Amino acid sequence: MTSTNGLPSTNGVPSTNGVPSTNGVPSTNGLPPSTSTMAPQLAYLGLGNMGKAMCKNMVQKGNLEKPLILWNRTASRTVELSERIGHSIVAETVEEAVAPADIIFSCLTGETAVNATFDKLFKTDIKGKLFVECSTVLAAHMNELAKRVEAAGANFIAMPVFGEPTMAEAGILSCVPAGRPEQIDRIRPYLVGVIGRAVVDLSGQEPGAASLLKLIGNVFIVNMIETVAETHVLAEKTGLSTENLQKAIGILFGGPYLIYSERMASGDYYKNEVHQITPSSPCNLGGLVASVRIQADVLCFGKPLVAINDSFRLSNEILGLAKEKGATLKAYEAGNKHMEQVRDYTKNTGDISGIYGAIRLESGLGFENQEVK
Repeated sequence: MTSTNGLPSTNGVPSTNGVPSTNGVPSTNGLPPSTSTMAPQLAYLGLGNMGKAMCKNMVQKGNLEKPLILWNRTASRTVELSERIGHSIVAETVEEAVAPADIIFSCLTGETAVNATFDKLFKTDIKGKLFVECSTVLAAHMNELAKRVEAAGANFIAMPVFGEPTMAEAGILSCVPAGRPEQIDRIRPYLVGVIGRAVVDLSGQEPGAASLLKLIGNVFIVNMIETVAETHVLAEKTGLSTENLQKAIGILFGGPYLIYSERMASGDYYKNEVHQITPSSPCNLGGLVASVRIQADVLCFGKPLVAINDSFRLSNEILGLAKEKGATLKAYEAGNKHMEQVRDYTKNTGDISGIYGAIRLESGLGFENQEVK
């Protein structure tokens, strides 16, 4: 276990391996010992664009007494993030990350990754720990995972979030925690004002309720992207300037509407870059006006913010759920078809905002809205 930021001991007690001691007891494996009588030790599993941004905000705004423990299946990503955000420790394995932790947040890509990670942890002693699962999975899977965690003597909260990576970076996610109220109370200090701007509180409800709301919310999000993309294409076809359309979207809707509109107008939907929303085009978030600025050293340039493969997989799961329950989602089906077109056009490297490019193709325009050099 290694510290990547050269932090000195925070209490005058040296570490036996160069990793700072945080509680007056030297660390013997690179991580401070876990005990419920001290400030909680936090760990974070999964460092995609969402996870990286949430970790950055936890470190910068979470008033963490102890360094945040980081783990990711791609180790190089963990080291890079720790060097950038400071006050963090890199764990080489998921078992090492969880062993000293009291509260473990995780944000993993899909059911397979979630199962693989927790299967390893179930072979260890996790009694008394609190797991906060932020991954987007089906409700039945989340409920089953919660039962397994609690059977192992640990506590469990499902907490998917609403917002894409630029909103995660700005700390304006909407958090949806579900589970035992007393456990949710333990994580409130890290929600509003740290990783998020609001909480959709499902305290006392089964964890799967949060997952179900997240999945249904995804229908809103994809339909929103479809709507923004269609209006951009119609504006171009009718001669309305992008600037005028942007003004209207910013004033009438703001928030994620404006974020996705900016990605489309700037060409970032196929360049896979992060376009900054400046103070002249603020995000109107239900009365909260916030300028979303992106730090290039945290988010990955040259890679999609919301990978089309993951988006397409999730949309198929949602359509399968709708079919099982006898619900029709015609608008969402259109979005699913466009995601498939983006996947094929970009050879699996596209972003969900590439839906705009698919609609452009259907309308007799090129996938890219700017000349490709």
